[in-house]
Amino acid sequence: MLELGRRLGRRRASAAAVKRAANDRTMALVAADPELRAALFRLVDVAPACRGNEELRAHLAAYLEGIEDPGPLASFGSRAIDSRALGRASGGVAATMVRQMAKRFIVGETIVDAARPIERIWRDGATVTVDLLGEATVTEEEGRAYARRCDEALVELSRHAAGWADRPAVEADSIGPIPRVNLSVKVTALTPLVRAAAPERGRADAVGRLRELMRRAAGLGAHLHVDMESMDSREMILDLVLDLLAEPEFAAGPSLGLVLQAYLRDSEEMLERILARAAAAERSVPLTIRLVKGAYWDHETIEAAQHGWAPPVWTDKADSDRCFERLTRRLLDSYPLVRTAIASHNLRSVAYAAAYAEQIGLGPADFEIQVLRGLGDDLQEAVVEAGLRCRVYCPVGDMVSGMAYLVRRLLENTSNASFLASRASGSDLDALLGRP
Repeated sequence: MLELGRRLGRRRASAAAVKRAANDRTMALVAADPELRAALFRLVDVAPACRGNEELRAHLAAYLEGIEDPGPLASFGSRAIDSRALGRASGGVAATMVRQMAKRFIVGETIVDAARPIERIWRDGATVTVDLLGEATVTEEEGRAYARRCDEALVELSRHAAGWADRPAVEADSIGPIPRVNLSVKVTALTPLVRAAAPERGRADAVGRLRELMRRAAGLGAHLHVDMESMDSREMILDLVLDLLAEPEFAAGPSLGLVLQAYLRDSEEMLERILARAAAAERSVPLTIRLVKGAYWDHETIEAAQHGWAPPVWTDKADSDRCFERLTRRLLDSYPLVRTAIASHNLRSVAYAAAYAEQIGLGPADFEIQVLRGLGDDLQEAVVEAGLRCRVYCPVGDMVSGMAYLVRRLLENTSNASFLASRASGSDLDALLGRP
């Protein structure tokens, strides 16, 4: 495992990798100043609403001015904005930086825009799952519009994918074919009625739309992956998906997946429920389970504190990492009942999964590694070179709908506890590959 981890962790010398490394070092410098980091995140959040570079410059100036104890970078930024030579240009520079950040993480505004970058990923030996950006809906029309966007995306992606070159390494495993088209769907975007206190209302509103998307995916031979979000909606989403999978209509397809969040304390119990339901459904197409650490830690801990509850998430990162490894073993042991997708940028997590899969006799195509576009690009290249199947999570949408996603990814990239920040700061690779 250690040798594979070291091999995956070696930086490539490509021009793109060098540029990414420089960007990562810049982000690490920003992360070292918490107040500057918060100010820049506020700027990213407000950027889509600004009506021009001058308005963006004014916001940046105000955010920097609000820093009580500015460090060297924040002080330099404030002086540059106030200077006669650089002040007028600072708004344009800020706008360019925000656009570059968005371009790093978001593959295109529409499926048509995204088609070429997605095909490039395919040519490079990896495959993708597409996520249509947009947070929870608040009106019925927004829910219907999101369902239409998903339907159109399945059709458009299938049209483009038909012309891609053959890639046997990512198109099949020991069970059978793996769809070229893979779309991630949020149930909370299909309906505005998701409420923890009344789950049946949200379920009743979403079930018809999700059923129609499953029919479309089955007809096109595509994969539909249902994202899991906060605890407020988890039980409803899980029961909705597993009940649909049990319907006779879907016994032969489509290929469908769920997300399992290792940072939740009850995730192992949740996995056993999923495996039992998957076995009872007796489908000819296995369920795919994407294993993630989880992206709503702050939300879950703050909400629990407000209500006086015990937090549903592990509060120690090492506990979450250990749980991730236990779930990895259980999932890989369950093949071919389920297909496993390890979604992580942590080299130990990836190397651990690959080593355990080999130990129990699975082939390199019998599981996959998933990374986020913009955060896992180096790992994507290394995983493909190692002969493993890699899938890139590719968001598609405009800046307004993608802003919440973008800020979450920036928070993940600059978190002091993140593997990526540790690598950017030059931490010893063997130490990072150590047992959690």
